[in-house]
Amino acid sequence: MLLLSWAYMRLGNLPWVISLFNGLQVIVVAIVANAAYAFGRGAVKHYLDAIIAVLAATAFWYGISPFLVILCAALFGIIAFRTTSPVIPDRTEASHGAFIRQLTIPIAVIAVFLALILAVNRGWFTLALLMMKIDLFAFGGGFASVPLMLQEVVNVRGWMDSKTFMDGIALGQVTPGPIVITATFVGFLTYGLAGAMIATVAIFTPSFILLILGEHIFSRLKRSALFNRAVKGILASFVGLLLFVTIRFAAAVPWDMLRLAIVAAAVAAFLKKIDILYIVLAGALFSIFLL
Repeated sequence: MLLLSWAYMRLGNLPWVISLFNGLQVIVVAIVANAAYAFGRGAVKHYLDAIIAVLAATAFWYGISPFLVILCAALFGIIAFRTTSPVIPDRTEASHGAFIRQLTIPIAVIAVFLALILAVNRGWFTLALLMMKIDLFAFGGGFASVPLMLQEVVNVRGWMDSKTFMDGIALGQVTPGPIVITATFVGFLTYGLAGAMIATVAIFTPSFILLILGEHIFSRLKRSALFNRAVKGILASFVGLLLFVTIRFAAAVPWDMLRLAIVAAAVAAFLKKIDILYIVLAGALFSIFLL
């Protein structure tokens, strides 16, 4: 991803590269639309889920922070949803001392990491904290990070415009990594090589910590009715957030009949369960030769 980001910066003004990304932006619209559909199929199973999704999309439309939307969705879920199955008590025993020892080392390493980059460059520190916050709130998979990153990188800080951010998503889908690898692209365009490395480390840090926590407490959390209701509300909110992002990205594309045909073909390919890498590569070839 780092090499692709560098190539994007050096070659981005070439005519064939412009044509390439004009088409890939259409593919990104299909990718996010498919993610919204996948989230909706799994998360929206009740009229309350649909209400949360609509409210989340509306709130995002009016510029309310998606982080606040997620927290409100969690609270709404706790209040509105009722579980019909009993919560199974956790009878497992665990060593709290061992858990604390497990957690101490990674937290200390993260604290030293943040302190060092703050001492060197406050902008790097801001970038690292932002990526950690995005990953911490991205419940339900990597695509949940897209509306959060869009809000912070494009709308709040203005580090790039929507089309450039879409280009970063498209580049990320060429790599074997998850969609959150877009953070590398954001870091590179913002602070160069150092920014790319810092953003990449930071975007995976909360997930790493949660993996350590998971063995000890996640089995208890998923037995909690309040936790399950909150997560249900959060996942429903991401349906709305992704739906809004789809609309936002679609509005940035200069649509014509060829682009409509490409997005229709991409959506059909997703429904046929064709691997996303093949869809992106096919879209790239069509873009270079037809746009």
